[in-house]
Amino acid sequence: MRITFLGAAGEVTGSQHLIETDSRRILLDCGLFQGADEETRPKNGKFHCVPRKIDAVILSHAHIDHSGNLPGLVKAGFDKPIFCTRATADIAAMMLRDSARIQREDAKYLRKKARPEDAPVEPLYSEDNAREVAQLFEYVPFGQWETLGDDVRLRFHHAGHILGSAICELELMDQGEWKRLVFTGDLGRRGKPLLHDPATVERCDVVITESTYGNRVHPNAGDVKAALQRIICQASRSGGKVIIPAFSLGRTQLLVYLLNELRNENAMCRVPVYIDSPLATRLTDIYRDHQEGLDADVQETLRFDDDIFNFDGLYYVRSRDESIALNRQKGSLVVISASGMCENGRVVHHLKHAVSGPENTVMIIGYQAKGTLGRQLIQRNEYVYIRGRRYRLEANVETVNGLSAHADAEDFRWWFDTLQRNGGCGRAFIVHGETAAAQALAVLIDDTCDTPPVIPRYGESFEV
Repeated sequence: MRITFLGAAGEVTGSQHLIETDSRRILLDCGLFQGADEETRPKNGKFHCVPRKIDAVILSHAHIDHSGNLPGLVKAGFDKPIFCTRATADIAAMMLRDSARIQREDAKYLRKKARPEDAPVEPLYSEDNAREVAQLFEYVPFGQWETLGDDVRLRFHHAGHILGSAICELELMDQGEWKRLVFTGDLGRRGKPLLHDPATVERCDVVITESTYGNRVHPNAGDVKAALQRIICQASRSGGKVIIPAFSLGRTQLLVYLLNELRNENAMCRVPVYIDSPLATRLTDIYRDHQEGLDADVQETLRFDDDIFNFDGLYYVRSRDESIALNRQKGSLVVISASGMCENGRVVHHLKHAVSGPENTVMIIGYQAKGTLGRQLIQRNEYVYIRGRRYRLEANVETVNGLSAHADAEDFRWWFDTLQRNGGCGRAFIVHGETAAAQALAVLIDDTCDTPPVIPRYGESFEV
């Protein structure tokens, strides 16, 4: 069996791993490389496999760095099944259409900026390509072996990362011998609200593991709930606004769930809360459709609360006019809006109106990349730049960690210690992480493996 690493090798995005046996070619994930366009466009525009010769794709979850180039794969000739959970299919169908729209808008913008001698910029794929992808999804339930042929079986386990995310366990016949491969996708955290804890697995020949936070430990998620209560009540007393930039998928739904818990406990001040992201609103509807797949605490809450994503005083903003009106509204309110790093979307306009008010609070709940508006805010710069204009930063900025959807070093230690007690693994390949994180994880899991863990480079192949 040959494994070739075609993405998320030595970096965090672009998850794509090709598995080849003497009878099969299977692609694990098909994600977009994310970052500066001049660096990522060449990678995203060309496949280093032959799409029409791929027998199947196994999709771990719907995040764009894992699913986002499926329409490009289809455009290049792939027309075979894409195996995933039902929730992943529902989310990916929506996210990929949104990605295609962004591709179209970005290409239009770049064409305007191009010089006459520049080659014309085209979208990587179209919304029609995204719709074609949705027709190829085949659902596999959690915890059951699915026979994909005489020589391959697939089983999904809960990964605990986002709704529908799966650890992928494959049994493959190669040269007359069965081999077991486990792909973690993105491993989630234990004890995180909404989602099941990551499942553990038995002895395997190969494990391909992510390593995003292999060298750090996250704060406790319970601290976030307490921070929400404190910050919102403080805003209620000051008459200020709380602006929370949040990713549409996963982070927004988790915030709403925690706020709903506070309301059920009568522990939150009566301040109106607005979800101002059309995509987040549509994705929340998908979470509602799959409530039966959420964790035991959710099932207990559903016994007395039939909608964990709604409460008195929560409003989902649909139109642009409603969004604009929030900036004229008097009194305290909370706005949760995309995007998470404050660079795009409706949240930019809310920040523009809020950052110079000392009565207001900006609550940052996730990593903010260098150069982003979010990074300017957490650095407490005297001035911040929003859409090219300078604003004095007078608002309070609260950085509240603890909502990361990725396993940290302690979660990895628990997961691989369990694997070791279950027999360990033959070989481990560490992907989806920057160098320091991958190297730290290699040290942490060394005793679990028969041979030293490998951190593959982009395009590198291994026989196992």
